[in-house]
Amino acid sequence: MDKKKLLLYGANGYTGQLTADLCSTYGLQPILAGRREAALRPLSDRTGFPYRVVDLSDQAGLRQALADVRVVLHAAGPFKFTARPMLEACLATGTHYLDITGEIEVFELAKRYDEAARKAGIMLLPGAGFDVVPTDCLALYLKNQLPNATHLQLAFETVGGGLSHGTASTMVEGLGEGGAVRENGRIVRKPLGHKSKWIQLNGRKRFFMTIPWGDVSTAYHTTGIPNIETYTGISPKVHSVLRFQGAFNWLLKTDFIKNIAKSRVDKITGPTEAMRQLASSNVWGEVRNASGEVKTAQLTGPEGYNLTAHSSLIIAKKVLEGNFKPGYQTPAFVYGADLVLEVPGVERVG
Repeated sequence: MDKKKLLLYGANGYTGQLTADLCSTYGLQPILAGRREAALRPLSDRTGFPYRVVDLSDQAGLRQALADVRVVLHAAGPFKFTARPMLEACLATGTHYLDITGEIEVFELAKRYDEAARKAGIMLLPGAGFDVVPTDCLALYLKNQLPNATHLQLAFETVGGGLSHGTASTMVEGLGEGGAVRENGRIVRKPLGHKSKWIQLNGRKRFFMTIPWGDVSTAYHTTGIPNIETYTGISPKVHSVLRFQGAFNWLLKTDFIKNIAKSRVDKITGPTEAMRQLASSNVWGEVRNASGEVKTAQLTGPEGYNLTAHSSLIIAKKVLEGNFKPGYQTPAFVYGADLVLEVPGVERVG
């Protein structure tokens, strides 16, 4: 069977719709997919793209839906629940797997399927969006500047914009989990925000704290740097409160608290187009070696959801054209440090 098709799963979600609307810009005609026909049909009518209804819990139906599909772009989170069934269906059907996760556990899960993916001749590349394309590319760029680097710090912030329902749902599922860093090659759990720092970014000094961003997993695969910390911009006052989260993690993990949070998440619809166009994203990175030599660089670009739609489709098109490496991969490891510069509006300094 000649498999040339792209399937966009979770097409009716916030990021999925942005991505579907952008497909024609890249000359792509995806199959829209998800679990509810009532949500897919209006999107199909608007875009002209066909759709398939399939639930991730239906493994037989999922494999049937992927039988003639070359690449899946999976946009339905939280991926800690949705990645495994799609990964296993892709392995069974010989379909390349892309997603837009930023969850450490999902990257580590996909990594465990590396050998199976190589045997199947397919690529598994989670993190094809804002999580983690900009940071992964900056990590490799800095590694190339300082090949013997032993420590990597990455920081990001979004100026303006807002959260989608999917992102907020993922955050709720992570309540009470704390933070994580990589130390001497191993992922180590830490309290959320256990470190903080002021960083000069885009001409302004901003406050950042450590969070468990996906690069704690992916940047090690991309660069081999054994010590990695990831930061996000935050108010110093909020950080002062979050530092005590560890004492309440047991409570945050309870169904009672998560159900309260989920009820509020259900009201979130995501930033408007006007908000996205006015917003921007910034990424900062620093590497140092055992001698104390330091290299830094920065990226500026569009708002995170817009960047995700572009970067995931750029990667999907490359795979459809036969440009891929079998097995578990990370964006910059496959496509180089300049991949992110293919996204309209992204600039690198340093």
